[in-house]
Amino acid sequence: MNTQRGMRLHIGFFGKRNAGKSSLVNKISGQKLSIVSDIKGTTTDAVQKAMELLPVGPVLLIDTAGIDDEGDLGQLRIEKTYNALMRSDISVFVSDNEKLSEIEKEFIKKIKENNSKIISVINKTDLGELNDEDEEFLKNNTDKLLKTSAIKEDNFIFEFKKALVELSPDEFINQNVILSDIVKKDEICILVIPIDKEAPKGRIILPQVNTLRELLDNNSISVVCNEKELEKTLQILKTPPKLVVVDSQAFREVSKIVPDDIMLTSFSILFARLKGDLKSLYMGAKKIDDLKDNDKILVLESCTHHPVEDDIGRVKIPKLIREYTKKELIFEHFSGHDFPSNIKDYSLIIHCGACMTNRREILNRIEIANKNNVPMTNYGIAIAKATGILKRAIKPLLDD
Repeated sequence: MNTQRGMRLHIGFFGKRNAGKSSLVNKISGQKLSIVSDIKGTTTDAVQKAMELLPVGPVLLIDTAGIDDEGDLGQLRIEKTYNALMRSDISVFVSDNEKLSEIEKEFIKKIKENNSKIISVINKTDLGELNDEDEEFLKNNTDKLLKTSAIKEDNFIFEFKKALVELSPDEFINQNVILSDIVKKDEICILVIPIDKEAPKGRIILPQVNTLRELLDNNSISVVCNEKELEKTLQILKTPPKLVVVDSQAFREVSKIVPDDIMLTSFSILFARLKGDLKSLYMGAKKIDDLKDNDKILVLESCTHHPVEDDIGRVKIPKLIREYTKKELIFEHFSGHDFPSNIKDYSLIIHCGACMTNRREILNRIEIANKNNVPMTNYGIAIAKATGILKRAIKPLLDD
């Protein structure tokens, strides 16, 4: 149960109000996670549950508000439902025995546009069957069709788990690696971890934890230090490290210390490959050279936190890019799963390292950016570009 949410298979449950989504989530989890009621609109915001679902492994179940919600508040709930869709690796579309509405059919099209695999579930079969035409629509437009009743015993759980195994994205079967394809068994990797105002007291951040754990699992030799001790660390090592990984904020200082014949990159760039499309994010950083006065830049932070005095996304990166471009630029920030409905006004998107979200959400955001011709990069790549070491920082992972 210690797998981080961003590394879990995200399973989103969607459908109209009172279709039985919450009852289905409770049935699959074996727990009363969501409130169940005959009153429409009981689920007002996404309910999330991290759990182990054997034989699939660590998953995150997301129960959402109805796609047919009404009124101003209902529209806000629907927006949250679409946010959940953006990060769903597998979407479970729940319908009942009533005729499919145009809203339901349009939402299925949205799921397909999201590149998410779809399990359609006809619920409430104890009350009757869906008409043949709509059942055929579900068969033709989704990847798997199942039937069940939340109040009757059936074989649904077994069939549902079987469908999850069949439809899970490849990265959950053949897990992507952070750096073990670069640093092999018995090779040395130095992790440079600054301890500054953004470092959580008494611990280190998730990308650093995950990278260190993978090195240990791979039987590589891990050496951890801060940037002030790096030069001494390099001197006392009898064998040079294969790779030095640094927090992006210390790129400039560390690049001056690490000899050119030793590979150098950052945690954020490693996670750009793990969680997104590294080549696309790399090409996006090149657009920094084309920025003009008064261009708007969107900064996306996956986690929600109180900005510190020298916050990387709200202070350090804007300052660094303004200094690099010599332009008067406008920076706007969105955090968590919020994403602006219209991004055409932005000249560049800079995403965080995405340690708190999953690969599906990042890939969807990249696709939306590409469709709107808005270049997108991430924190580490943007910092490497602005400090003049992008080619060196990207070289261990991607040929220019």
